[in-house]
Amino acid sequence: MNALTGDRVFRIHWVLGTDRLRAVCHCSAEREFEDPVELWEWLLDHPVGHAP
Repeated sequence: MNALTGDRVFRIHWVLGTDRLRAVCHCSAEREFEDPVELWEWLLDHPVGHAP
């Protein structure tokens, strides 16, 4: 299996044992969320609020 690569790849990980999701932007910035809508807004608002 090949991992996706590129300059617009987003990753979303479920944080084991919690109701939280970890978002990883293509710029390497990471942030945890409880609300998936807020997660996607943050990812798609790049670079606002992103610090790799």
